[in-house]
Amino acid sequence: MIFSTFERMIAFRYLRARRKEGFISVTAIFSFLGIMLGVATLIVVMAVMNGFRAELMDRILGINAHLSVSMIDSSPIKDFDIHLETIQKVPGIRRAAPVVLGQVLATAGEHHTGAMVRGIRYEDIKNKPVLSDAVVRGRLWNKDDDYERANSVIIGVGMARMMNLRVGDTITLLSPNSTNTLFGQMPRVKDYEIVGIFDVGMIEYDSATIFMPLSAAQTYFRYRDSITSFEVDAVDQSQIPHIADRILSSAKLPFRLTDWQQANSQFLQSLKVERTVMFLILSLIIMIAAFNIISGLVMLVTGKKKEIAVLRAMGATRHTIMRIFFLCGAAIGVCGTAFGVLLGVGFALNIQTIRAWIESSFGVELFPAGVYFLSQLPVDLRNDDVLNVVILSLGLSLLAPLFPSWKASRTEPAEGLRYE
Repeated sequence: MIFSTFERMIAFRYLRARRKEGFISVTAIFSFLGIMLGVATLIVVMAVMNGFRAELMDRILGINAHLSVSMIDSSPIKDFDIHLETIQKVPGIRRAAPVVLGQVLATAGEHHTGAMVRGIRYEDIKNKPVLSDAVVRGRLWNKDDDYERANSVIIGVGMARMMNLRVGDTITLLSPNSTNTLFGQMPRVKDYEIVGIFDVGMIEYDSATIFMPLSAAQTYFRYRDSITSFEVDAVDQSQIPHIADRILSSAKLPFRLTDWQQANSQFLQSLKVERTVMFLILSLIIMIAAFNIISGLVMLVTGKKKEIAVLRAMGATRHTIMRIFFLCGAAIGVCGTAFGVLLGVGFALNIQTIRAWIESSFGVELFPAGVYFLSQLPVDLRNDDVLNVVILSLGLSLLAPLFPSWKASRTEPAEGLRYE
């Protein structure tokens, strides 16, 4: 074994401070608590941030597709039914849907806002449960509606609130593409009835996206039998690059493919930076606890100079002394890490129960759904995150005792017993 029975006995005896050396024991306790709380906090925060990221990704992918297929020159795709059938035959594709996208200026009374119109078929919007299940007022149009009824829109709750709109009201859309008239170029203007209001919990969609039937969008943007792009969902997200190559090889048109990560690259990068910064900031808690180990061991070495000198005089080698004090510090770090992992994992797995108990006991709302648009705290506890935290904590905890233990091993018997 690395540590002998004698070394373990002396090390743990030094950790149990006597009455006159009570401060050393208190320092060890605070070092232990610091590491334990630092590890637990880091695990819980990483799990919650992973949960938020997964929840946001589910909402983004619930509205957008894994892959967008459009023309290289952004021109409309004609005879889209033929190309849709070709794309759907590509292995690895779960579904493909034609869409019409266009920017408009939405007005209602004195309120104005820019918006993105998305024309989509009824059967395709039903395949997006994140959207179809998020209609909080009104309803979606359906395939049995007549043309006048289908020629309607659903808007987000943010837009409805901002423009003071309700189900049954009329919203006017102005397209930047003009129309030739007897009086010259005129902006394209059309009124639509609001049949539904959705709430997906993301301001980007709730405040600036309008959904309408594909046929109505084709008519409004003058696409006739054309569309702007296809939305493609893959069976396995990891196979998206291979699926993109298959689509390009089987397509007869110069398509441009954009996956969801490219379309949301800035958003994903900001999440990654935020997660990394949070990890570094919370790691300082463990680092401070490691410095407490150093200071505690330095004081322990100073207070035990006579005992160290006696041990050296009795034949203990410098390596023996170094291992004794290294074990004193390492024991605090290892135990603090172990208890911190148990506390952090237990807290993360039961965070909903703990949250409910705190809210009922103190009468406060820790996680208002109206602010975060989520009914519960999302948690995604990953083994690799726990492992990284454990490695960080153990690394700092095992590095901290090196200097104090080396300092103790340099104590000479004559120096320690000079005034005895």
